[in-house]
Amino acid sequence: MRALEYDKGQLWFEDELARGCAGIDDVDREFLARYKRVIGAEHMDDERLLVARDFLRDGRLTDAGVILFAADPMRFLPSAWVRVLRVDGTELRTGRNLNITKDVEFSGPLVSVVEKAGALIEALLRDFQVLDDNVRFKTVPEYPRFAWFEGLVNAVAHRDYSLQGDYTRVMIFDNRLEITSPGTLPNRVTLENMRTTRFARNPKICHVLTSFEMVRELNEGVHRMYEEMDELGLPAPEFSEPNGMVVKLVLRNDIARRVPYVAAADEVPNMARNKTDDHGLVVNGQELTPVERTALDIAARDGKVSTRILAQEAGIGLRTASKTLAALAERGLLTWHGTSRRDPQQHYTSK
Repeated sequence: MRALEYDKGQLWFEDELARGCAGIDDVDREFLARYKRVIGAEHMDDERLLVARDFLRDGRLTDAGVILFAADPMRFLPSAWVRVLRVDGTELRTGRNLNITKDVEFSGPLVSVVEKAGALIEALLRDFQVLDDNVRFKTVPEYPRFAWFEGLVNAVAHRDYSLQGDYTRVMIFDNRLEITSPGTLPNRVTLENMRTTRFARNPKICHVLTSFEMVRELNEGVHRMYEEMDELGLPAPEFSEPNGMVVKLVLRNDIARRVPYVAAADEVPNMARNKTDDHGLVVNGQELTPVERTALDIAARDGKVSTRILAQEAGIGLRTASKTLAALAERGLLTWHGTSRRDPQQHYTSK
């Protein structure tokens, strides 16, 4: 019954007094001072401010007060933490085959948790090389930053903190990023209408995150996630409610088409291009054969490409490889380096 009241917004878990008699002495004063600067309340006494914002009542912190300001929220809410994991591969293995390469837990004031977890996620994600509109290689992120950061913030802002025994986690696989948040979608929000419908399960928590410009209260966040994934040529975000107990967001990096650190020209979104047939590709009016694309990919991957390497990887003769590279250089797609055409160290690099 209590869970139903929370879901309908008749009661707010975040407004209840925290277990364990959490009080003003449990507050992270350094972070509270930072919050006061953000909202322009430096002149206010710490306790007075927390009382005024309804984070402290009768000398005790509310659940929202603990989540947002306690130095160690897990003393009072054991599941109030975030875990970030990097998995080597596309599936999690266990035992002797355990393939977790990074596993970090974050606890503390919620804003600090989001910032630190976000910094680690950004460091763990990769970049890719793609051909731009001018047929030059440029670096693009594995996922749009807005998409995964919005997913992280939503996971901690809208999770059901009344559910104990589970925590927010981010799992980074080779082919996808998963963010799991305890609890189902709140109130009138469904998987079908979540791009246009908003309901804050934790309005006070959301308001503080908004003060730090982490939450946008105009409901454009989820919609923009879809737009930014599409602009990068990636699949749409996938939301689900596995077992009716959690909300899961999956972002896919389309790794099957975006070879790590090398992307084929026809995989770049919004590029002026058109496929001609099974043997060639036209990019900005310039046709690229499969062998030419192989040459460009090698140059991007290794920093250079030689006649011998291209011949080996494309399965062609040395004379054909030499002509292919020379033709790409003439078209301005590669740059030749060497002292003469007989130089054994001559090679080509990307423009």
